[in-house]
Amino acid sequence: MNRSAEVTRNTLETRITVRVDLDGSGKAAFQTGLPFLDHMLDQVARHGLVDLGINAEGDLHIDAHHTAEDLGITLGQAFAKAVGDKKGIRRYGHAYVPLDEALSRVVIDLSGRPGLEYHIEFTRARIGEFDVDLFREFFQGFVNHAGVTLHIDNLRGINAHHQAETVFKAFGRALRMALEVDPRMGDAMPSTKGSL
Repeated sequence: MNRSAEVTRNTLETRITVRVDLDGSGKAAFQTGLPFLDHMLDQVARHGLVDLGINAEGDLHIDAHHTAEDLGITLGQAFAKAVGDKKGIRRYGHAYVPLDEALSRVVIDLSGRPGLEYHIEFTRARIGEFDVDLFREFFQGFVNHAGVTLHIDNLRGINAHHQAETVFKAFGRALRMALEVDPRMGDAMPSTKGSL
């Protein structure tokens, strides 16, 4: 089973290419112009055991909004293309991840239906130069184009960097669980509807 894909998105605001291998080993290479988001995406690759390559050029002279949102969109498109018909997978995934004082929970359903429940009260508005509001834009773009239901809850945290890192690590681990092939499923569809 080859669960890999490459997607390119070109607009007047951004030019993005995403390569993903859902059965990788956690290799990552990024060139986005957003170092902190790169650091977070590295957590997804490492903890999700997904190989991820992203090249992005965006209108960062305005701000990072378009680039962060379009990265989520393009990653979602690549993910949807790579996951295929979803036969034999676990479908659901969840993870709790702590980092010192911070703790986050992420739950995902590869349902075919986009939905985001996002509950993070960051303790500051920026982490370095990165505006934390853009994390929601990234995840909204992802769920809309991957067709997944995603619940993100930061349960506690004082350090905003720790809050963000626990979310992205938990996201990677929840993805990893949901994407796993369940040997008991065979090639059955994990849905009573017969399709996802």
